[in-house]
Amino acid sequence: MKLFQPWGRQRLAFLLEKAASREARMWTVYVPKKPSSQDADVSPAQRDEAVRWLTALHSDLRLYPETLALAVSVLDRFLAPIKARPKYLRCIAIACFFLAAKTCEEDECVPSLKELAASSECGCSPSEILRMERIILDKLNWDLHTATALDFLHIFHAMVVSCRSGFLDSSSGLNPSQHLARLTQRLNICLADHTLLQLRGSMLALGLLTLELESCCPDWLVLTIDLLRRTQIDSSELIRSRELVARSLSTPRASLPPNTVYIYQPLQNPVPTRQLGTLGASVQPQAAAEEERSDSCPTLLPPRRPNRLQKVTLRCKASTKRKVEQMDVDDFYDGIKRLYNEDAAVQEGASSPCPPLQRVGPS
Repeated sequence: MKLFQPWGRQRLAFLLEKAASREARMWTVYVPKKPSSQDADVSPAQRDEAVRWLTALHSDLRLYPETLALAVSVLDRFLAPIKARPKYLRCIAIACFFLAAKTCEEDECVPSLKELAASSECGCSPSEILRMERIILDKLNWDLHTATALDFLHIFHAMVVSCRSGFLDSSSGLNPSQHLARLTQRLNICLADHTLLQLRGSMLALGLLTLELESCCPDWLVLTIDLLRRTQIDSSELIRSRELVARSLSTPRASLPPNTVYIYQPLQNPVPTRQLGTLGASVQPQAAAEEERSDSCPTLLPPRRPNRLQKVTLRCKASTKRKVEQMDVDDFYDGIKRLYNEDAAVQEGASSPCPPLQRVGPS
């Protein structure tokens, strides 16, 4: 993240006015494309997958957050007016990323095109990326300097810190830089959600920041009203933005296919180890390992059967299993009878696990 000198209020007001004017000039209303065949145009889900791929690449290269935000902005501006085939999507995305890196990074930090093509595994040669880069620049009229959502997030966060300099240390335990880094990570999650393309970058940043203020600042409403007054944004737009951002952040990003079905089966209580006899020493480590794995993700593990049934051969018949289970039940009730001295058929000389219960009389 780039480091700036402390901003004064006049400087912040100037930056906000400049960013808002550029956004008003370049931002266009998002119009969802009509569904078509899979090979005719890039779908919203494919766009989100490409953004997540760029996010992972950006994390590996450890570049500025501004690079990723500008790359996603250039990608969306390029895909909005044209129809691009999905097989060219990674080439388009890596070309946008390379343009953003050359715009935001220092010259010595920009990766070479050959290294970028090899490390990203985009499946494109450097010459193909250069040709795609020229096409993108022609479509965007060689104008890449747009106001991104991250730019507005930096400005709004600096405004809040200038008004309440100590609220972050007392409420969240984070200094302003750490708090901004956490907000940037949440913004990267929002950038990979095509449903938020209908929001301007300023609205996305303001909705994300006010949600964070609501959770850690008692007078968040006063700060929100002050930000609305400075940005001249309608409160109804902010409410809608907050709802969309909260919905996007609360949606889990599953790594499994979307048609995965989870079946809940509660785990059965294992039989104590002392009842396993000679098998206790060999079964106990396995049961402990299964119990440790069940704490992290219990629903994805197969249901655990009682350890007593592990003595039965896997290929035995169903009738044999039922007999073994019936024997376990009989042993259980026999133990209860012996406990209360109700078993009249106890053999002579046999030791009872518990002495007979007797009435306590006067001494």
